[in-house]
Amino acid sequence: MAEQLRLDKLLADTGLWSRKEARDLIRRGQVTVDGAVVKQPEAKVDPAQSSLTAAGQPVVWQKYTYIMMNKPGGVLTATEDRRQPTVLDLLPQELRRKQLRPVGRLDKDTEGLLLLTDDGALAHRLLAPKSHVDKVYYAETEGTVDEDDVAAFAAGMTLGDGLVCQSAGLERLGPDRCLVTLREGKFHQVKRMLAARGKPVQYLKRLSMGALTLDEALEPGAWRPLTEEETRKVKGKTGGDLAK
Repeated sequence: MAEQLRLDKLLADTGLWSRKEARDLIRRGQVTVDGAVVKQPEAKVDPAQSSLTAAGQPVVWQKYTYIMMNKPGGVLTATEDRRQPTVLDLLPQELRRKQLRPVGRLDKDTEGLLLLTDDGALAHRLLAPKSHVDKVYYAETEGTVDEDDVAAFAAGMTLGDGLVCQSAGLERLGPDRCLVTLREGKFHQVKRMLAARGKPVQYLKRLSMGALTLDEALEPGAWRPLTEEETRKVKGKTGGDLAK
């Protein structure tokens, strides 16, 4: 069955207008559906089948939004904070209106790949422990990562405070550089595991989450919508794509 939405809600869902602004626009006769002016905000429209314009411009509607961000250091992975900037503050107003939320979190000083979406069901599935979505981090450490560290990560670790960490990947890139692959997402896990090995983290950046890889063209703080192929992979998570 085709999805029918109220016209004012459909316009507000784009993030370009508030619900009140959308209603005003409709009542002023500035919205057309399939070429005909519609002045009733409550009019039902199938966004997948109908062609819309508002104030003379085509309206592009999509049910959910998926954003890739290169999170910079010094910014909270949160939807709001009264004292400190959050990742949502890096987005334009029309996207902030769409109730996007980060999928998972990165520490304030950690950079890298962050997925933001208003698709709550998908976010829940991606974060569920049973999904086993690998996350790869680039880390710079104080001290030299060695083969004993690699073996310890592979075997799994129990930290001094009792935290049990599952088997994780550790690849040496140089004396003080490495890649860490986690299959879970416990609080400060990369930092705590490396610190337990006497190699405290000096810099940390997430490179990938499953099959979704950070776009190297994105500067810290920059963002872009996912491509169609990336969106397919994200939506295909339960079929296995993002879990690769």
